[in-house]
This record gives sequence, structure tokens and C-alpha cells, in this order.
Amino acid sequence: MHRPHRGTIHCIDARVIAQQAWPDRQFIMRLHAPDCARSATPGTFVHVRCNPDIPMRRPLSIMGANASEGWIEVLYKVVGHGLAALSRAEPGDLVNLLGPVGQGFRPDPARPQAVLLGGGVGIPPLVFLAARLPAAPAAIAFLGSESPFPFATATARLPLPGIPASAEACMPQLEALGIASRLASKAGLPGSYPGYVTDLARGWLATRSAAELAAITVYACGPTPMLRAVKELAAGFGLPSQLCVEEFMACGVGGCAGCVMPVMIDGQRQMKRVCVDGPVFDGAAIYVP
Repeated sequence: MHRPHRGTIHCIDARVIAQQAWPDRQFIMRLHAPDCARSATPGTFVHVRCNPDIPMRRPLSIMGANASEGWIEVLYKVVGHGLAALSRAEPGDLVNLLGPVGQGFRPDPARPQAVLLGGGVGIPPLVFLAARLPAAPAAIAFLGSESPFPFATATARLPLPGIPASAEACMPQLEALGIASRLASKAGLPGSYPGYVTDLARGWLATRSAAELAAITVYACGPTPMLRAVKELAAGFGLPSQLCVEEFMACGVGGCAGCVMPVMIDGQRQMKRVCVDGPVFDGAAIYVP
């Protein structure tokens, strides 16, 4: 029987190329991992051994990959001793990883307009997806965080109707791709909408015609409350959605079944493993508690 990950999950001692620190203990790490870079798709992740003395790995979403140069990038926020150890890695150090793991986003050619919603450390898969989509204006992005964003923000140049003028900050990396973006935060971050990222998206969607809505798919990754709100937002506008789920993992390669979640398939409730059956699922099919 065909197994989708047989021969595609690589065990690699990846060399650290660079590690950049951002406020609130956030880090972007670039790793030389050619096999992983060739296979990675938006929504997949790597299962990282943070330190040789820490046996449990940590799942980190891939934020970008360059097959020709052989590197991948991950964004993470230090929340425990494992990621604290990873944050001390320096260029030249080796980091063991398994990857790429999982089923990523599946853009629908019949609905080519992508609305991307990312929250906190759920932002990376959407940045990766944006870079892989066809030429602009195939996407717009709404990003939210209660910590300072792990990038230098800028004043948006690309217009977005239905968005308050005070919400003027954007992610320059996306604007360089021709993708309009806006930021949201309840932490008072400059230039950000003072509320939820789903409220920003709702304002834009409300300006769309029926024909325009018929071309849209919603893609999202973030904490569970945000994904619940995105699922409801998409359903309210009659839009399909694909949600990249965050979950605690042990093995990360489908063996332990410690990350299972209920998914409705053909009207029947089935238990699926987030690591290899996901982490991206049809938003209408999953139960978001």
C-alpha cells in the first residue's frame, strides 16, 4: 500500500546558517538542509531535536525554503527549555531534524484568490504559501500577534478596501511579492488594527461581490481560538477554508497517534493524526474545540 511519506521524510543533521533574534524571545533560524528544502511545501513542518541532551523533538513550521541554495527557515518562540536550548545554537552548529512532515496547503485553481490569516507563530506557513502562489494579486494577508511581530513592519502601499485607515502597518516581505497585507494586535502595536485578525478579514470580505467571493479560498494557521473564529468567518461568507492545526506531538511521524483529532469525512467521524494526515485540514471537516 502506498504511504505518502515513505521516502520523503528525511533525517538530517542540518547546519545552522543564521539565527536572528526578535523581541519577546522569538527567533528565525536558517538551516542548510538540501533534501528538506527540495521537498518542503507550505504547511509542512520539521520535527527538531533542540539539543542532543533533550530527547523530545519540537515541531516547527517551515517559513520558507530555497531548493537551489539548499536552505529552510523556521520561526519559533521560546516557551520551554527545549526551544531555549535551540535559541542558543550558533552558525555552524548542527541541528538534527526530521522533515518535511505533513500534508500542506492545497491551492484550488478554481478559487485562485487566497485570503491568508496567520496568528503568532502560525504566521510562517502563510508566508511560505504566499511565496509559492501565482503572481499577485492572487493573495492578500492578515496577520495578528500579541507579541511584537518578528519582522520590521512598514506603512502599507498596496490598498485594501474595507480596512480602517489607522490599520496601516504591513509585512514588507509580502508587499515585495505584490501581496497586500495588514496587521492586527490587541497589544497596541503601532499601525496595527486594535482587535482580532478575523475582524480585519471580515471588513475586507464584506466589500467583495458575489462573483469575487466565488473565487476565494481562506487559508489560516494560528492558535485554536483563532482557527475557530476563522472557521466561523469562512462559513459565514460561504467560503472554503484550509486550516493548519497546531498540536502537541511526540513522534511527529504518525507512529504514536498522540496527536489525533476528529475529522468528518464523507459524513463519518474519523480520527486523523495531525502530524502526517495534517497538519492542514479542510476547515469545514474538523472540530475546533
